[in-house]
Amino acid sequence: MRGLSSILGLAALVCALPAAAFSLDVRDDAGRPLAGAVVFLESAQARRQLRPLAQAEMGQAGKQFVPQVLVVPVGTAVNFPNRDTVRHHVYSFSPTKKFELKLYIGTPANPVVFDRSGIAVLGCNIHDQMVGWIVVVETPYYAMTDAQGRAVIDAPPGNYRLRSWHPGLPVGAAAQDQALELGNPAQNVSVRLSGVRP
Repeated sequence: MRGLSSILGLAALVCALPAAAFSLDVRDDAGRPLAGAVVFLESAQARRQLRPLAQAEMGQAGKQFVPQVLVVPVGTAVNFPNRDTVRHHVYSFSPTKKFELKLYIGTPANPVVFDRSGIAVLGCNIHDQMVGWIVVVETPYYAMTDAQGRAVIDAPPGNYRLRSWHPGLPVGAAAQDQALELGNPAQNVSVRLSGVRP
């Protein structure tokens, strides 16, 4: 009996490995810091921890999407409030999520559920300068870089695919993919993201 309780105790300890914060430094081909890059960790374990956000929104203000880039886990319902005094017609033809919210002011009654991972490019049929992105991820471990190209993610030690994406990449470009073994204590990771236009 003592042996069984020791094994169960060890299993509980392994399952309860604490998340460790690790920092990323994301730069472009020329070595300049990349602000607004999306970074996330994928693994089978990460997918098991996935939960949709309780609330998320991609608003419109000043004839722009606010925020311009939104990151949500798969299954998240996103509201699209129009805070302008003019009507917008929001749409996406991306394979990740195709939808249309025809001319409206205020907030549509039904949010849009993003039920597939990938990158949805948003536009407005009335205002061509309006472009936004919703990055839908299959992991709870994600972040966006600050003005210095830095981000911090809390995740348990393990083997992951580190994915990196930026709105300056060509339309339709997939997130960059590299293997990452995250230890404890967590390390600092440098990422060079190729092909980002200024």
